Amino acid sequence: MFPLQIKRIYEHRSPSDGQRILVDRVWPRGVSKMQLSDAIWIKEVAPSTELRKWFDHSIERWEEFCTRYAAELDLDPDKIKHLRSVCESGPVLLLYSARDTEHNQALALAEYLRALK
Repeated sequence: MFPLQIKRIYEHRSPSDGQRILVDRVWPRGVSKMQLSDAIWIKEVAPSTELRKWFDHSIERWEEFCTRYAAELDLDPDKIKHLRSVCESGPVLLLYSARDTEHNQALALAEYLRALK
């Protein structure tokens, strides 16, 4: 699997981005479909609505969020099948919209994918 990069959706594109993949369950505010015309939206790999609402970007819940999110992904390996195949074909950039750059689902997902090697 190629290295995964992570970037907030509102940051500028870079030639080194690779295949851009939006991993949010809901479409990011203020971003048009045209702005992300080069990206793949794989919302199935995002945390469930229930888990996302429970986490509520609370830093105190971060570790438990990562554990619960991994458990959700483990329950349905088909959720990440498409994402893994894209990762195997070249460099990938996971896009997310959360304000917190240190505690978000893209980081948790990247760690999960790295552990699958």
